Amino acid sequence: MISEKARKKFFVDLVRIEVQAGKGGDGMVHFRREKYVPRGGPDGGDGGRGGDVVLVGNPHLRTLLDYRYRRVVKAENGRPGGPGRRTGKKGKDVVLPVPLGTVVYDDDTGEYLGEITKPDDRLLVARGGKGGRGNARFATAENRAPRIAEKGELGERRRLRLELKLLGDVGIVGFPNAGKTTLLKSIAGVKAKVAPYPFTTLLPNLASVKLPDFEEFVMVDIPGIIEGAHAGRGMGLEFLRHIERCRLLLFVIDASVEDPERHYSLLKEELERYNPILLEKDRIVVLNKIDLLDEKQLRSLKFNVEDNVSLYKVSALTGEGVKDLFGGIQRWLKEKVRGTEEGKRTQ
Repeated sequence: MISEKARKKFFVDLVRIEVQAGKGGDGMVHFRREKYVPRGGPDGGDGGRGGDVVLVGNPHLRTLLDYRYRRVVKAENGRPGGPGRRTGKKGKDVVLPVPLGTVVYDDDTGEYLGEITKPDDRLLVARGGKGGRGNARFATAENRAPRIAEKGELGERRRLRLELKLLGDVGIVGFPNAGKTTLLKSIAGVKAKVAPYPFTTLLPNLASVKLPDFEEFVMVDIPGIIEGAHAGRGMGLEFLRHIERCRLLLFVIDASVEDPERHYSLLKEELERYNPILLEKDRIVVLNKIDLLDEKQLRSLKFNVEDNVSLYKVSALTGEGVKDLFGGIQRWLKEKVRGTEEGKRTQ
């Protein structure tokens, strides 16, 4: 069982922060004073605009940990207008770097504000207030010496909910201790903690895999899902959220359990009850840990999958069958990903 303390320490993909854009600078009341011009006209300048609060995509970030304790973010206020019709200086913007895959909501209304999916993507979440007009703006033929100016407008203030949904081409899903992290290491050579007990992985592992005839693809090892995950049991909702952005799912099943097919059915059920669209994604079923079976058990192992689903029997620990699985992933990428991208370019 994972303690609340461990959960908060290792898995920060949902935070709430309050953002306050800067107030606009006040307009100025001022009259031109020069030698031999005792009664110069109004020349009070406008106030500067308040600073904005902007989110920007940073491909080097993996969690929202930086905002766990940073609950209020304020941009700088605009400066007041000056004499000689000088406009006040704009307040400095606050730029908040977030991981790719961050989805942003107004926490009070639930309104979807946007998401960050590419490096340097920018999302304005709070706009700075307009600067007030100085008295030079109010001069008329009837009133040549106005003694009024506007106050700057307040900047927008919002409570935000940031949710991280990791971006990946291939998502590895399965129950705890099915060997998902070992499989990721076997395919991508990623160093990750591996141990024979559930919940070794407390945070999704990402690996960028480069191929000779395919640019690269990203694999995501989703921490172990348990029965009831769709209802939030264990760390279910935190984990399942990250499956939504993956294009291909690898269902990793422990071949050494008493009824592997039942595990497959339960895993599909958890995904369907969380979001039925997940079962519409392409998937490959991986029967892992065949090294724990003797020849007779392996021959008698029966496992039925849907007609459009590929099945691979592997040992992530010894590497048996992993090359064939890797080839299957590569073929899918060529057909689905590259084929789609080339199709778009020819349209």
